[in-house]
Amino acid sequence: MRGVLRNLGPAFGLGLLTAAGQLPLGAWYVALPALAVVIARVAGAEGARRAAVQAWAAGAGQFLGALTWIISPFLVEPEVYAWMAPFALILMAAGLALFWAAAGALSALVAGAVGGQGRRVAAFVAALAGMEALRGVLFTGFPWALPGHIWIDTPVAQLAAWIGANGLTLLTLVVAALPVMFGPAGAALAALALAMAFGLGTLRLAAPLPDGPGLIFRLVQPNARQDLKWDPEQASRLYRLQTEFTAAEPRPDLVIWPETALPYLYEPWGDAAQGVARAARGVPVITGVQRLEGDAAYNSLVMIGAGGAELASYDKAHLVPFGEYIPFGDRLHAWFGLRAFAAQAGFGYAAGPGPRVLDLGPLGRALPLICYEAVFPLEVNAPAERPGWLLQITNDAWFGTLTGPFQHAGIARLRAIEQGLPLVRVANTGVTQMVDARGQVTHELDFGIASFLDAPLPGALPPTVYSRFGEIPFLVLLAALCAAVILRRGTATP
Repeated sequence: MRGVLRNLGPAFGLGLLTAAGQLPLGAWYVALPALAVVIARVAGAEGARRAAVQAWAAGAGQFLGALTWIISPFLVEPEVYAWMAPFALILMAAGLALFWAAAGALSALVAGAVGGQGRRVAAFVAALAGMEALRGVLFTGFPWALPGHIWIDTPVAQLAAWIGANGLTLLTLVVAALPVMFGPAGAALAALALAMAFGLGTLRLAAPLPDGPGLIFRLVQPNARQDLKWDPEQASRLYRLQTEFTAAEPRPDLVIWPETALPYLYEPWGDAAQGVARAARGVPVITGVQRLEGDAAYNSLVMIGAGGAELASYDKAHLVPFGEYIPFGDRLHAWFGLRAFAAQAGFGYAAGPGPRVLDLGPLGRALPLICYEAVFPLEVNAPAERPGWLLQITNDAWFGTLTGPFQHAGIARLRAIEQGLPLVRVANTGVTQMVDARGQVTHELDFGIASFLDAPLPGALPPTVYSRFGEIPFLVLLAALCAAVILRRGTATP
C-alpha cells in the first residue's frame, strides 16, 4: 500500500497544481510546468497499466482541486445532504479522471514499448486531447476544467476564435510536452510558441470593435440565498426588490432578471407577470421562470411585455443530471412508481427541444442559454442562423462563493470569443457581466450584492472561423498529430 501511495502521490500532487490554472486563480504558469511533469511521468511509465494509473492519479488531483464547488449544493440543506458532499466530490474527481487514465493506456498501447520517449509523449498528448474532447460530449457531457481553460484570462484565449476550447487544450498539451520531448531546445520552442500565442491574441484584442446597436440593457442581480430563495416571505421580498430595480429611472431598452428569478409558477397574463409589466412601464423584461405544461415542468426563459403578455420563450434543453433530472427517471417511475424521479410527473424538469435563436424585434436576435448550457460550445454553435448576441441567465448560488461562479463565468466568456458575439450574463448572486465579442468584460456588478447595472450592448464581430467550422480545425490538428505518432519510428530520449 505504501508503495502504491508513493507511486501515485506525486502524480496526484501534480494534478492539484494543474488545477491552479483554472479560475479564479488562473495560474497558467503553475499549471503548465505541472502538466509537463505529468506528461513525462505517463510517457515514462512501463506498460499500459502503469501509464493509466499515473494518468488517473494526475487527473484525480486536477479535478479534485478544480471542482471543489461541487460540494456547495449539498450544503444548501446541510442537515439532510451535507454527509454526501465529500463522496460527491471524490466520486466526481475519480470518475472524470478515468478519461485521463484511458488516454494513458491508449498512448502506451499505440506508441509501444520500443517507440521511444518522443513517440510516447506525442501519443499521450494526442490521446489526452481526444479524451478531453470526448468528455465534453459523452454521458451528456461535462466540458468543465479543461486544460485549455487555463488561458481564459490571458490573450491566448483569443485563439479560441479559430480552434475553440478543445484546440486550446491541444495547444496547451503540445506546449507542455515540448520540453519533455526535446529538453532545453524544447523549452525554447515552448517559450517561442507561447510568445507567438500571446502576441496573436494581443493583436486581436487591439483591433477596433464594431459599434454596438445603441441599446441599453438593465441587468438585475437580486442576490438571493439558495437556502432561502423559496421561503414564502423571502420570495415576496425578492419579487418586490426586483420590481423596484426594474422600475428605477432612467428607463433602459430591456430589463433582464436571472434564472428562476420569478419566485412563483409562471403563467402568461398571470398576476406575477402583470406585476412585472407594471414595474417595467412598457420596457420588456426577460426573466427565468418555472412553468408547467400538463404534468411536465420546465426551467424556462420568457420575455414579458405590456400587461404580462408573453413575447418570447425558451425552455432549457440541456439539463443537469441528478440536479435537474434523474437519468432514466421516467422508467424508474413506470417500473417502481418512484414519482420523485419522473420529469413528466412534475418532480423534475423536462427538456426543451434544443438551442434556438429568439427574434426579439428591435432588440435583435439572441441565443438564450440557461445556466449550464453555456459550457457546451457545440450547442452554442448549433443554430443554423447566427444571433446578434448571447444571453446567459443563471443561478450560481448553487456553486458557492469561491470558485464555481467564476469558472462558470469564464467558460461563458470563452463562448463569446468562439462566436465573436457579445455576451449578456445575468446571475442571481453574480457573476453578472456585460462582455464584448472578444470575451472582455465591459461592465460588471460586484459579486454577492443586490443591485442592478445599466450597460450598452457591445457590437458583434464578423463570423469567426470557429463559428463557421466548429470543431473541424481542432480535429484536423489532432489528426495530424495522430498521424505523426503512427508514422514516426521513434525518437531517442533526450
